[in-house]
Amino acid sequence: MTTETLKQLEKKLDHLIQLCDRLQAENRTLREKESSLLQERSRLLEKNETARSRVEAMITRLKNLETEG
Repeated sequence: MTTETLKQLEKKLDHLIQLCDRLQAENRTLREKESSLLQERSRLLEKNETARSRVEAMITRLKNLETEG
């Protein structure tokens, strides 16, 4: 191999290493975001269930008031 060929190969390898580093950082960031979004989703589902239960309880109380009155 000539010196020029080796330099070109070294340049390509450096570029690939930089690309791998960037993709690993991006992947780590995306995994963190995914985890955060899954936690938020879980929290929102729980709030939704609480709200649904409260609305059902209110409806039941209103129906009981109708039958009493």
